[in-house]
Amino acid sequence: MFYVLCFMIVDNESIECICDPDLMPAFDRSSCADYKGKPVFVNQRGNWICAGETRVLSAKSFKSQASLSHRKRSRSVGEIVFVGLGLHDELGMSLRGLDEVKNADTVFLELYTSLLPGFSLERFEKLSGRMVNPVSRRELEEDNGQVILKIAENHKTVLLVPGDPLIATTHVTLRIEAEKKGIKTRVVHGASVLSAVIGLSGLHNYKFGKSVTIPFPDETPSETPYSVIAQNKKLELHTLCLLDIQTEQRRYLSIHDALMELLRVEAKRKKMIITEGTLVVGIARAGSSDPTVKAGFARELLNIDFGEPPGSLIFPGKLHFMEAEALRVLAGAPEGLRTVSK
Repeated sequence: MFYVLCFMIVDNESIECICDPDLMPAFDRSSCADYKGKPVFVNQRGNWICAGETRVLSAKSFKSQASLSHRKRSRSVGEIVFVGLGLHDELGMSLRGLDEVKNADTVFLELYTSLLPGFSLERFEKLSGRMVNPVSRRELEEDNGQVILKIAENHKTVLLVPGDPLIATTHVTLRIEAEKKGIKTRVVHGASVLSAVIGLSGLHNYKFGKSVTIPFPDETPSETPYSVIAQNKKLELHTLCLLDIQTEQRRYLSIHDALMELLRVEAKRKKMIITEGTLVVGIARAGSSDPTVKAGFARELLNIDFGEPPGSLIFPGKLHFMEAEALRVLAGAPEGLRTVSK
């Protein structure tokens, strides 16, 4: 016989519960808990109903690790540990991050700020031995992460994040809010697209200027990426362009469409910043075992199939001779690139 430790929020209060499998109803044996001495079941709408009572409790359940003991785990000071998942699949997380997951009371996961093409929640739960609670954009942004903060007040909570956990401002905001509430926070960093893309290109990281995201043109047409590239070029610096994604809608801006949008802005502004003869580096699936890296003129990259997302673009500034050689050897840039080397 084993009992399952779980957490509930009842009337805005975090309650730690012990689930007795023998009391679980046949239709859902994972949703029984004890509240005020009575078994509690979850109905089809996800509301908690106390047995013997007709009122619906204001509550939400979270999956947690099974315990071999029926004794309640002692409550400790809560904390949130932000753990980076890396760039491609469940194997990209560090060993330290995995250890934090295994020792957490509750584990949350967000996958909307970036794309992990090879990630499998089922494989991750098997690898870590833990059950994971996905959270949505609405829960993190519109609800200000309250679903996480409430649990973290009294329990060790892990939030799994694609890439490095503090690159997205959403997670920085959550960390600030936690600290204001007296909730301890820690960070286990992960591989970031910012370093991976630059590394794959062979360009020197200290020669990059401001980075920018190219949005979907049909939703938020913007000339900001064009302006950022122009500013960096004036300073002879490289520009990293991240391409917009909407993971919840499975929508990803392609390298082709991003280039076409920049050329559209060029046709309007006519500053010769991005033309069909501009040198560009396109990179897809950085962090995977099969990334695509190609350097060439914009007109050439428009005809290249970069495969599956996510993708990024780099617009080089003035090149050091080692950078020019790296683009030729590592990214297939034209031999004539020597003539524009520093």
